[in-house]
Amino acid sequence: MESKIPAVAKLESGKAHIIVEIIEYVPNAVVIKTIIKKSTGNISIMSFDSGEGLTVKTSPFDTFAQIIEGSADIVIENVTNHLETGMGIIIPAHLPNYIKPNGRFKMIQTIIKSGYE
Repeated sequence: MESKIPAVAKLESGKAHIIVEIIEYVPNAVVIKTIIKKSTGNISIMSFDSGEGLTVKTSPFDTFAQIIEGSADIVIENVTNHLETGMGIIIPAHLPNYIKPNGRFKMIQTIIKSGYE
């Protein structure tokens, strides 16, 4: 069952944070917390329980995804990219993609909207 629980994480500016600790796992859910939301893009932290992923989508913007705990497959235009903790990938705008977990994992997603006006 795919579910999204949006929330804005109130992080103190100018202070260091342990990003992987900002978000928890929720049974049978995908949890998304937005850290920064601006007109030019946003940064979100996501946690995926075992068996939870995201369905195929296409974004009009480039997206950077980085695994911060665990591992997952990010499939871009039917090409599977296996990512483990510390690895990241740029998902190009306008290409179909989805996320397939390999157990529980957490990731940071950064979307850059500038340059597409």
